[in-house]
Amino acid sequence: MQRLLSHSAFLKFYLLLGLALCVVLLIALGGRSFIEQVRREDYHEQLAALPMSLMTQQLADVSEEERNSLVNYFAERLGMQLTLRRMSEVELGYFAGKRIERGSVLVTEDPWRLRQRVPESQWFLEATLPAWSDRQWEGSILLLGEWLKALPRDEREANLTSLRSGNWPLTLLNTLPDNITSQQQSQLALGNVLTLLVSEKLAVSLLYQLPDEDVWLMAGPVSRGDTLPMNLQLPLLIGVMAVLGLIIYLIMRSIEARMARLELAATRIASGRLETRVKIESDDFLGRLGMAFNGMASQVQTLLRGQQEMIRAVSHELRTPVARIRFAVQMVEDMTDQPAIRRQLQGIDADISELDELVDEILTYARLGGETVNGAELEMALVDCRAMAERVIDTLAPLNEGLTIELADGPDIELLAEPRYLQRALQNLVGNACRYGKKHLIIRLWSEDQLVRIDVEDDGPGIPADARVDIFKPFTRLDDSRARSLGGYGLGLSIVQKIMAGHGGSVTVDTSPALGGARFTLLVPRRESLV
Repeated sequence: MQRLLSHSAFLKFYLLLGLALCVVLLIALGGRSFIEQVRREDYHEQLAALPMSLMTQQLADVSEEERNSLVNYFAERLGMQLTLRRMSEVELGYFAGKRIERGSVLVTEDPWRLRQRVPESQWFLEATLPAWSDRQWEGSILLLGEWLKALPRDEREANLTSLRSGNWPLTLLNTLPDNITSQQQSQLALGNVLTLLVSEKLAVSLLYQLPDEDVWLMAGPVSRGDTLPMNLQLPLLIGVMAVLGLIIYLIMRSIEARMARLELAATRIASGRLETRVKIESDDFLGRLGMAFNGMASQVQTLLRGQQEMIRAVSHELRTPVARIRFAVQMVEDMTDQPAIRRQLQGIDADISELDELVDEILTYARLGGETVNGAELEMALVDCRAMAERVIDTLAPLNEGLTIELADGPDIELLAEPRYLQRALQNLVGNACRYGKKHLIIRLWSEDQLVRIDVEDDGPGIPADARVDIFKPFTRLDDSRARSLGGYGLGLSIVQKIMAGHGGSVTVDTSPALGGARFTLLVPRRESLV
């Protein structure tokens, strides 16, 4: 089982998700239990609100000397042990103290203990009873009836509203309900409290007739709901969903982070950093994917190194026979005076020079492929771009007398780059433009916030749009450039692209808006000075 879990990332994910659901279920059960506890305490508080509010209201209306006798009377009628205490005599918690200051009823069970503050005083009434029974229900209604009987008729409704009735809705009726039987009416006339049951809701109502009056007091219906109220269900549901969402997010974040590392490694390898490897954290599916990825990167790196070493070895080996052929041609040329033979020997010498130049290009291309990795191994220095362009013009202008090579006016620009390679890239572009340009060639320098832009424009035939990507591939030449008179080996633009990649920049080609030919653009990002 452990081996199966360690080799399956998705099975591990589903097991973690199942564990998360179990945790959420436990949280939901605990939350529901807590809410039920709160509901029970609230129900008990609402149940005790009417008798406690009635007693404290009457105690507030009498003097302190009369309170003890009134407390004893209440205790006898309700079957409770009642005590008046000063608030400073009892240690109450912070929240309990705040609730009792607001006039709420504090309720504890086993045995029942009820506490409520006497309005506008530093006393509170404490009631103790073993259990809540019908004696307290009926006694509360009888006390309420006596209190209302002593009040003027026009003040009864206002005083009734001022009481904290809790879950005892209080109503004064001038007529009896229709469903009251004659026997029940007799019980009411005798001063008894009538208990009414609504069968659909199992709700209890208490009915009492004020003495010597055709006024009835109804308390209720009093019921305890079977379902959680919405104001308790909604927070519970939101809390469960929030916990579940957080757990799933943490699980997915772990998987996403590992996939992001794979993506980053692939991006770095695609940009030329072949030494990049993925950290292996486990041997599950994603771990095996990382190992396969590392193996692929190692294989690619090995193949490229072998290719570069072969190119360098072949290029170096070519120099020896080329040098021997050149030496032999010079010896033969020194040994003959025949013009025809000398012309042939000069042609052979030109071919040897061309071959030697090709070997140099191949070595430069191989060196760039092996030495520069996004500029990590390039030795940077501050380069004066305008002076560099002038050096390139001074080098190539004498070799192309039929062309006008112009450096456009502009600001002096300094750039942190590898001086030799950057000049080689510009020289390759200018040399390429000289081969295809007709009369005019322009070099423009642009300074921007994040990069330096160098444009090389000519008035030649330009580059077709469908060939602008292929021309940067090694040994690729356009059909019009295959004529021997134009020269070129198809490596110059590839070298430019590698130099730009080594600097973290790029090279692009489009149509020159000024001359109508090709416009090659070097984009070199600015770097902070190391000084």
